[in-house]
Amino acid sequence: MIYFDVTKSAKSRHVSGLMRVNRKLQQELGGDIVPVVWGQWDHHAVKPDDWYFTTEIFDVVSRPGFADFLRSRTCQLAALFPDAIPLKFPRIVWPHSVARHPHYMHALSRFDHVFAISEAVRRDLEEFWRWQGNETSTEVSVLPLGADFDGSPRRPQVTGTRAAELVCIGILEPRKNQAFLMKVAESLWADGVEFKLHLIGRVNPHFGRSIADHAQLLSSRHRDRFQYHAAATDVRLADLLGRARAVVFPTIAEGCGLPVLESLWRGLPCVCSDLPVLLENTDGGGCVPLPVNDIEEWKKGLKRLLEDDAWWLALAQEAAARSLPTWADSANQVRRTLC
Repeated sequence: MIYFDVTKSAKSRHVSGLMRVNRKLQQELGGDIVPVVWGQWDHHAVKPDDWYFTTEIFDVVSRPGFADFLRSRTCQLAALFPDAIPLKFPRIVWPHSVARHPHYMHALSRFDHVFAISEAVRRDLEEFWRWQGNETSTEVSVLPLGADFDGSPRRPQVTGTRAAELVCIGILEPRKNQAFLMKVAESLWADGVEFKLHLIGRVNPHFGRSIADHAQLLSSRHRDRFQYHAAATDVRLADLLGRARAVVFPTIAEGCGLPVLESLWRGLPCVCSDLPVLLENTDGGGCVPLPVNDIEEWKKGLKRLLEDDAWWLALAQEAAARSLPTWADSANQVRRTLC
């Protein structure tokens, strides 16, 4: 039996990347799991060959009895590890997340198996354990995440061209780097490059207000060229992506980078930062990785994508032809490991 932790996802109103991972795996694992909420689950009744599986970032201190549960090991323990971003970028991460993350990463060394969502993330976790002098027998494997985020079928090979519209999806915060993208867009418009940029994402309440203010200002200055969507329904998002020429993703830190995979699933080229973790998914084609925060290279890359129809079409066809993991594939790998 797999007891699947939904303590946070069961009540979360926001569909963050990590919440989406939890819900997609929960959906695909179906009858192989029993969803449980910490504090409402009798974990004393588990059997030694059962599994407790969490995809959530847990706080050992704030969950009554959780530390004892980890020490007692009354069943087998598995977790999904998303990233070490709070340790690597503490100035732009919620202080509570920064404070709890070392304890969380240390606690993972008590688990039997950890699924890292990328090779880069696996290295970060194991290097953290070595740095701590943490002796552990925990097995760590890489779990590719699904690209089929909304249940839509793969887009067939594309023909023709698309309007000059770009879409950027992600919570408004410094890590997602929308302020840089808006600067690039304004510079391109000043150079006479005509296109429309859609920015989609809720505002990080701790770090995103200034970015949202910038977006509102840009909307007033460039009403026909820029639109900020604080929220978008699945139907609206599908419509925007169905018209878009490309997805843009100027992030400075990721655990996996689901927008890259989800763009490729729709047969859309993705222009993204050249982070090592993103290169794990861009090297197969359909993507334009560009140096982080290099405004001239981003201007050059976006200008060519917007104006060179032949290059855009080649990238779109590469994206549509890519072999990509699905959430069913992700769930099957979990089953093979835990069942």
